[in-house]
Amino acid sequence: MGSIAKDPREDVIQAWYMDDSDEDQRLPHHREPKEFVSLDKLAELGVLSWRLDADNYETDEELKKIREDRGYSYIDFCEVCPEKLPNYEEKIKNFFEEHLHTDEEIRYAVAGSGYFDVRDVNESWIRVWVKKGGMIVLPAGIYHRFTLDSSNYIKAMRLFVGDPIWTPYNRPHDHLPARQEYVETFVHTDGAGRSVNAAA
Repeated sequence: MGSIAKDPREDVIQAWYMDDSDEDQRLPHHREPKEFVSLDKLAELGVLSWRLDADNYETDEELKKIREDRGYSYIDFCEVCPEKLPNYEEKIKNFFEEHLHTDEEIRYAVAGSGYFDVRDVNESWIRVWVKKGGMIVLPAGIYHRFTLDSSNYIKAMRLFVGDPIWTPYNRPHDHLPARQEYVETFVHTDGAGRSVNAAA
């Protein structure tokens, strides 16, 4: 019997349940023992992922196809590190405040790495480590936060449908339609879109 081929995305995107410690946010914060989360499980929460060629993002046909298929007409780049980001300490604190957006958050690490933390259906934190070549889409309405890892550097491509709106809505913002739609689609379902409390 041949072994199951490893998903190539796992080289650039890994996820695990976080511990509850207040130590430096840039540490991995694994539980003991470690509890890894599959990319399929992330997809059940609406978090999509790709592995792309970060050295050739300008000419990458796969990226071009994703942009065309998903309507990502806007791109820019954001470098997060003490030397490049004005008001670095304040920005990093803001990124790590739990928040949601009313549109998808699309981030493609073309250099460096960082952590995107997302809530699962039981409100536990899942840490998603995105390294060079990893691209993730966080769905509108998911509560999340971002921090650098201990390398203190990421250069991320930011993509958006139309004119970008980066407004964060810090928790709680459960009344927003984007949050209500997210809950209906991903929290109150079995991951395949079927309601788990259809009678309710």
